[in-house]
Amino acid sequence: MKKDFETKFTGWAFIAAALMLWGGWLLSPHHVGEYLVASDFVAINEQLWTWIWMYRIHIFGWVIMAIAMFALASITFKKPYRVLITPGAGMVVVGSITLAIASAFYYNFGAWGVGNTIGKSAAEVQEFMNNILYTNQYVTCFVRFGRVFSGVGLVLLGLGLVKWKIVSVWLGWFTALLGLAAMAIVMGIPDNFEIYKPLFHMKAIWLAVMGVSIVRLGVHLPDSKS
Repeated sequence: MKKDFETKFTGWAFIAAALMLWGGWLLSPHHVGEYLVASDFVAINEQLWTWIWMYRIHIFGWVIMAIAMFALASITFKKPYRVLITPGAGMVVVGSITLAIASAFYYNFGAWGVGNTIGKSAAEVQEFMNNILYTNQYVTCFVRFGRVFSGVGLVLLGLGLVKWKIVSVWLGWFTALLGLAAMAIVMGIPDNFEIYKPLFHMKAIWLAVMGVSIVRLGVHLPDSKS
């Protein structure tokens, strides 16, 4: 078992990502749906600064998740583990950064929209919504592809974890099945964010469990028989 500063840093990065993703979402006074709608701006304005800070924490959760993936790839970057772990972690990083960019849109337009709709007539608010319609639609693609990219990466990562028993075998299978579920739901039912919500919570739980496991036990890197 490898258990040292590197594994502790990696484990705590997983835990920090879970806390920021989940905490930012849980403590947010308002959750935006698939699209920004006029009623979102009214709700956001009720606790504007709390909403802004919770969204910032949530966005950085995606960034810290990418850091955790880079760290995991770095401590397992040798033959034969890297052939599955590195591309798996890399795809999760791509998905996480894509989701961070999409979240930044909701964050920026949510806060910006408050100032552009407050005190406006219904017609003026509708005109504003029409002007952001195309961007609104485009960002939903970022969300879907970010989830699919992450799903692909989790499948590869999970298979690598299982094959070489780098962490507990059940945790490796959980990783792979989480990725399969993400791809199946997003690609099978692409226009319903509500159905995906439980998987977001499962991903936060997965991050936390991975982090605790790596901090406590380290990672298992058996010698390869070339």
